[in-house]
Amino acid sequence: MSAVETSPVVRKTALNAVHRQMGAKMVEFNGWDMPVEYPASVGGGIVAEHLAVRTGVGIFDVSHMGDIRLAGPGALAAVQHISMNDASKLAIGQAQYSALLYPQGTFVDDVIVHRLGEDEYLLVINAGTREKDFNWVRDNTRQLDCKVEHLSDDFTQIAIQGPKAVDVLQKLTDADLSAVKFYWVARGKLCGLDNILMGRTGYTAEDGFEIYIPSLEATSAHVWYSILDAGKEFGIVPCGLGARNTLRLEGKLPLYGHEISDTINVWEAGLDRFCKMDKPKFIGRDALEKAKAEGVKKTLVGLAMVDRGIARDGYKVLDDAGREIGYVTSGSPAPFLKKNIALAYVPPEHSAVDSSVKVEIRGQGVSARVVPTPFYKRPKKV
Repeated sequence: MSAVETSPVVRKTALNAVHRQMGAKMVEFNGWDMPVEYPASVGGGIVAEHLAVRTGVGIFDVSHMGDIRLAGPGALAAVQHISMNDASKLAIGQAQYSALLYPQGTFVDDVIVHRLGEDEYLLVINAGTREKDFNWVRDNTRQLDCKVEHLSDDFTQIAIQGPKAVDVLQKLTDADLSAVKFYWVARGKLCGLDNILMGRTGYTAEDGFEIYIPSLEATSAHVWYSILDAGKEFGIVPCGLGARNTLRLEGKLPLYGHEISDTINVWEAGLDRFCKMDKPKFIGRDALEKAKAEGVKKTLVGLAMVDRGIARDGYKVLDDAGREIGYVTSGSPAPFLKKNIALAYVPPEHSAVDSSVKVEIRGQGVSARVVPTPFYKRPKKV
């Protein structure tokens, strides 16, 4: 008798029915059924969604992201041991970008670390690495006096992003959002719900907030539609994974499996400023010290296409003689910048700004040049 083959179950967020009712184009992403873009009838399409976030405000369902809570007397020691940034610098209510590393100095995942209380931390992790990350955190903190909880399914996480995000969200909460700095969090009443966590964070290179509400379908739908209603005067649009990707690419925000992975180390990825080598010993530090002494063999650069063509993920990067020297990690048109851009790993000798390279597109070398990154920087408020 032959074994019965079963297909992996595709997971759904509490907002799945809402996306379908709005006519979103749905795709499987890291095991989740997620909207990639919305129809023009609701102001959507990848380009329109992207531009709305850059110039006004957009709303994203990011409930596929994961959440790990560490609490107890040993919580700080645990976070310090497993992550590369220095969590001892965090005040209560503050967050930081960091990463979990393997002993060889490569990436388990990148994370946002929030300090929620005296001995309480929340790690926000990526969708495709949820179980791996939780197991890694649990297994590497067993010796410390802290409780590790997988809270990923407890929350619907909604991102409100763009220069008008604060104006939209302020209409729905009693928290004073103007007092919340970038990478800080607040708690308050939101859409009738008490004690809701609101972090001034995001993955779009814009201002904005990520909110955490109970993952009940009715509650999630109520909050989603309330945000859309509050944002009408600011031209808010629902946004999918397509715009989320082009927005983060313009801001050079790394994506696991592309710019960072278990084969890429911190120095190669250019994330030195988030890696605090002078803090107490953490997993991966010894390997990073050795790698730094040896020097990097590849480095992440930004490319702008000179000739017509789009550099897609995985395409080969060539030198002027046509020899393969690297590869594209992420590439697409940049709607706000109106050019085709990419991130790529190349040898250090080809990484200087204005260096000429080629990207192999359908068997042809298409001219590109190395440009400064991030490609896009949020304008500073006057």
